[in-house]
Amino acid sequence: MCGISGIINKNNKKVLKEEIKKINDLISHRGPDDEGFFFGDNFAFGHRRLAILDLSNDGHQPMHYLDKYTITYNGEIYNYLELREELIKEGYTFISNTDTEVILASYDKWGENCVNKFNGMWAFAIYNKEKNIIFCSRDRFGIKPFYYTEIDGKFIFGSEIKQLLPFFQINFVNTKVLMDYLILGYEEHTNETFFKNIYKLEQSHILIYDLETHIIQIKKYYDITKDYSKSNDKEKEAIEIYKKFFFESIKLRLRSDVKVGTCLSGGLDSSSIAAIASGFYNQISDKKFVAIHAKSMESYNDESLFARKVADHCDLDLKIVEPTFEDFKNSIDDIIETQEEPFGSPSIVMQYFVMKKAKDEQCTVMLDGQGGDETLLGYERYYPAYLKSLSFQKALTDLFLSIKNSKLTLKQLIGYILYFTNYKIRLFRLQKKYNFIKKEYINIISTDILKNSSESYLDIYQLQYSEIYFTQLPHLLKYEDKNSMIHSIETRLPFIDFKVLETALSLNNKFKIYQGWTKYILRKVVERILPKEIVWRKNKFGFEAPTATWIGMLENEMKKTIYSSILLSSILNKNFEFSKLDNKQKWKLFNIAKWERLYNIQIEQNDIK
Repeated sequence: MCGISGIINKNNKKVLKEEIKKINDLISHRGPDDEGFFFGDNFAFGHRRLAILDLSNDGHQPMHYLDKYTITYNGEIYNYLELREELIKEGYTFISNTDTEVILASYDKWGENCVNKFNGMWAFAIYNKEKNIIFCSRDRFGIKPFYYTEIDGKFIFGSEIKQLLPFFQINFVNTKVLMDYLILGYEEHTNETFFKNIYKLEQSHILIYDLETHIIQIKKYYDITKDYSKSNDKEKEAIEIYKKFFFESIKLRLRSDVKVGTCLSGGLDSSSIAAIASGFYNQISDKKFVAIHAKSMESYNDESLFARKVADHCDLDLKIVEPTFEDFKNSIDDIIETQEEPFGSPSIVMQYFVMKKAKDEQCTVMLDGQGGDETLLGYERYYPAYLKSLSFQKALTDLFLSIKNSKLTLKQLIGYILYFTNYKIRLFRLQKKYNFIKKEYINIISTDILKNSSESYLDIYQLQYSEIYFTQLPHLLKYEDKNSMIHSIETRLPFIDFKVLETALSLNNKFKIYQGWTKYILRKVVERILPKEIVWRKNKFGFEAPTATWIGMLENEMKKTIYSSILLSSILNKNFEFSKLDNKQKWKLFNIAKWERLYNIQIEQNDIK
């Protein structure tokens, strides 16, 4: 796990060392173990290394191969040992024990199709000397970041937005993305960022840069493949097939030459990973598997009791952090600067402190449970689409079972159905809720994605696809990457191994929601290795912050910060009243105002109405 940098001069002049070093130094936290550079005729690569596999100097990057290729790479290819054996049989030789060298050999063997052979997470750029191109790729679901921009005759890319900002005289806000975040709650639904003219290489895509013509080609290399035959499996077969891929995914993600631990909220997803991983870990180590939990100071969302039950049951070495209000207040600027863009709620702070604790415990690799809900129908908002897929009689029966075996009341469930499946009702309520924003700004939100989202709530597969690629998982992965890497921690996510994900989406929906129980198949997979009260929990929070308490204690500062924001004064109505906002609205506006100050954000004159 590392950080990457790249600069290409379109005037074909050499890139100065101080120029590439300057942006590479900005991500030293991503790779504290080593740095390296490579200079071509009109481009330069930079790299910061966090050593995970083969800790020797053989893993130094940028890495060269066959005098034809040079790579700067961030990520892990978990099946590198299997690919290495396959390539050895084809006559390839290796001088290191790294996955990086396997990527280069794979590229030589299979060309751009090599990415379809990889099981892992990655963002990389490979210089192909013979073709005089740079081949870039981002993993299937966007676990690892790849930002880029074109400005003043340069193409620049990197692992973080802050690497690109020095090339801009002014940091202008992308008003449309800002409004989508503020009103719709969407952050990562497009290849655009909150910064105007800074983009993301989308997940499942490759980018090929021709160093002679300076033509850029971007294309998609992967899409989710649904195996319809799996929907015919009986319950026992479905459980076994999901168990097989899920266990293999966790086992692969324990491959490391440094200490591995896991995040443990006490919910079903993280508890399942902790139980399975500790079983594998105990076979190779005489030390307990470390699990880290973030405890909320509010009793209603404190899950530490559940985390302790899991730790006792699985014989884990449980470490608990409990961020105080002072911790929260003192870390706000650092976390907003780390995330680089506004984010949805203070709960990100809890994840930040889990990763900080992981560093203290020298757990350089951490497993985490992102993706379980999106792939196994874990959110209550999936009920409408599920019920629609049933016959009338079955839907009526499951409607009441959904109430019995979830945390929703009948009124709440009906509200979910009406709100999420009706685009016009949803839009009307959002416009009313955010009527403190000037109308001309409300009108620029992405109503198409809102409409498509409402339509997808009537089809489970389309809803899952949308949440995996656009509306839900992408922003969770962004938080995960930035919160972990600021502490030089690599996180690995077993639920979004592409084989696990494709299996989950292929299985019959009745095994994902059964008699109202969400994630039913996962519950069945782990019911013999976890306590019953964990397996059959109805409520879940994750690492949820004591938001009400923290915002209540910070209100005066929040109000002052919001009212002093030049950016917000351009967007909000003159009669705007802070006291009428709910906590989510207060947080979003406060976050925007803080982000504006930390990154010196301005709004372009023609954006001001």
